[in-house]
Amino acid sequence: MAAATAVVVTASAAASVTVGTGAAAGADFSDLREIKKQLLDVAERSRERGLQHSGKWASELAFALEPLPLNELPPAPALTEEDARDLDAYTLAKSYFDLKEYDRAAYFLRGCKSQKAYFLYMYSRYLSGEKKKDDETVDSLGPLEKGQVKNEVLRELRVELSKKRKARELDGFGLYLYGVVLRKLDLVKEAIDVFVEATHVLPLHWGAWLELCNLITDKEMLKFLSLPDTWMKEFFLAHIYTELQLIEEALQKYQSLIDAGFSKSTYIISQIAVAYHNIRDIDKALSIFNELRKQDPYRIENMDTFSNLLYVRSMKPELSYLAHNLCEIDKYRVETCCVIGNYYSLRSQHEKAALYFQRALKLNPRYLGAWTLMGHEYMEMKNTSAAIQAYRHAIEVNKRDYRAWYGLGQTYEILKMPFYCLYYYRRAHQLRPNDSRMLVALGECYEKLNQLVEAKKCYWRAYAVGDVEKMALVKLAKLHEQLNESEQAAQCYIKYIQDIYSCGEIVEHLEVSTAFRYLAQYYFKCKLWDEASACAQKCCAFNDTREEGKALLRQILQLRNQGETSSTEIATPFLLPSSISASNTPTRRVSPLNLSNITP
Repeated sequence: MAAATAVVVTASAAASVTVGTGAAAGADFSDLREIKKQLLDVAERSRERGLQHSGKWASELAFALEPLPLNELPPAPALTEEDARDLDAYTLAKSYFDLKEYDRAAYFLRGCKSQKAYFLYMYSRYLSGEKKKDDETVDSLGPLEKGQVKNEVLRELRVELSKKRKARELDGFGLYLYGVVLRKLDLVKEAIDVFVEATHVLPLHWGAWLELCNLITDKEMLKFLSLPDTWMKEFFLAHIYTELQLIEEALQKYQSLIDAGFSKSTYIISQIAVAYHNIRDIDKALSIFNELRKQDPYRIENMDTFSNLLYVRSMKPELSYLAHNLCEIDKYRVETCCVIGNYYSLRSQHEKAALYFQRALKLNPRYLGAWTLMGHEYMEMKNTSAAIQAYRHAIEVNKRDYRAWYGLGQTYEILKMPFYCLYYYRRAHQLRPNDSRMLVALGECYEKLNQLVEAKKCYWRAYAVGDVEKMALVKLAKLHEQLNESEQAAQCYIKYIQDIYSCGEIVEHLEVSTAFRYLAQYYFKCKLWDEASACAQKCCAFNDTREEGKALLRQILQLRNQGETSSTEIATPFLLPSSISASNTPTRRVSPLNLSNITP
């Protein structure tokens, strides 16, 4: 994306000035002052309607741009006759709304005709239903029961908003609310259509873009959406690429936005950190999060992701400091509870960790990270049924959460149910086609089901995409051993040893001795004494293969003394690992394996 991409304003967007897009005039990234005006305008309009998160997003983005002079500040929106008539009721109801007295707010807004007051009336009713549903879920069912409680108001809201939409009486905010209601009723296709319409009518409202993001499951689906050609679309695409694990594309988009003038945006910095976290570039992600903490020390958003990175690196002091720091800022935030849960998990206090993840879910039953992390804790405590329920809840919240699918696969593997775990590992692989862990898990599954050809495919693909745990080649080599394919097994062990040495890994890697033992025996059978001798000497460096290595060296010496010559028939030279460069391991990106036709 070029920094100066021109924005074409749709007819519907231009026509929607009356409903709150006064800032929808044509602007591109070269006119940052105009963009700042638009952001300040939509931030105020969002706050007037109680849409705090959209208001905050727009405000943060506006803050990243240069301040406007007094004469360029956006004017207060003009009041219509209807606005003036509803002003007293709206002002009173908004004060109740801000205090979370939603039923009370809705009561005083009955009969209001203005767009702003009508939206607040419908939104108050919606939030009242959601609050009652959450209270009932927490009080009566407990955090691990399947959520059977419904928001009883949704159907009524759908009927009323549907009539308004048909009469073309809904503004961009009203369409957004209608889309949310449809999504809650699991009417996904209709919800997508409404959210797309909302982005056309009110392109500056981030909430509509974000809701649309949550409903898109793959890149193909994205291609068929008719989205408005506006600068907001670039933020949306960057976000959806991150969600769909298309990290390279996401990082390119965010870099373009930084180049366009949003370099001070803490939102973009946090999204880049999350992107690096998703591709397991832990050092880069940690570095960016630390920089973000310096810029915004009281930030709580995304700190649970930061704590995941500290957990993976076993950085106890840093994780402890983060937990204490967030506790001082706000101990009753979901992210704070997750950070504390991670801290106790790192200390192997899994019961305490699970307790904090449960606390997080009482604060927000739809918080994805807490469900997944709680599933991990139950796995640690060997409580597989509770783990399965937690992972299933995570999938209900977000079907794109590969960690939950992978966790379910691991759980069913423990329960020795390979057909089930095959299904879940395949779902995880579809979401993360370039993650070697998913492919290795799939390969192990196929191996248990005696589908060795498919297992070989999975292990080779895991190596091809860049094997994180350096185990794919060993597993592939052992499979070739099983099938008496000695030459292929030897090639795999050679590649494995080259990888271990070239990456600067510790030589005491679990399977290095196994590889040298096999190669020593292989070369011995092939009468390649020099290569067999080199491998046997390497075997002597490991406790578990030392005796075998010594015995083989004695045999080689004996045969040489008897005048046996080295064979020249087999051209499989053993290259000493020190001469191999790290570039030998391919790390190209690939599409998911097509395994649907080979599932038993």
